[in-house]
Amino acid sequence: MGPFIVTEDDVPRPPKLAIKSRVNEVLRQNSSTDMFIFDIPHVIAELSAGMTLKPGTIIAMGTPAGVGMGMIPPRFLNPGDVVECGIEGIGCIRNTIV
Repeated sequence: MGPFIVTEDDVPRPPKLAIKSRVNEVLRQNSSTDMFIFDIPHVIAELSAGMTLKPGTIIAMGTPAGVGMGMIPPRFLNPGDVVECGIEGIGCIRNTIV
């Protein structure tokens, strides 16, 4: 989830932050948090109707177009590939596939 943690007051409301991912420096995903199908309050309401959300709960909101499974032909990660994911104003995480 890292490498950075931000508090709610660090993010504008509603959030409009660029999201990008690269594999081996090639752009795979390029979108924005304002493209969510459902807004954050709606997702919290739906989830909390069926479970208790505690402080620190992480809610994954999905992924933009550009994932390898959706490509024709599909493109999967291989050992040695470097994946970078970043969110504007928060940071970027970089991982090498082993």
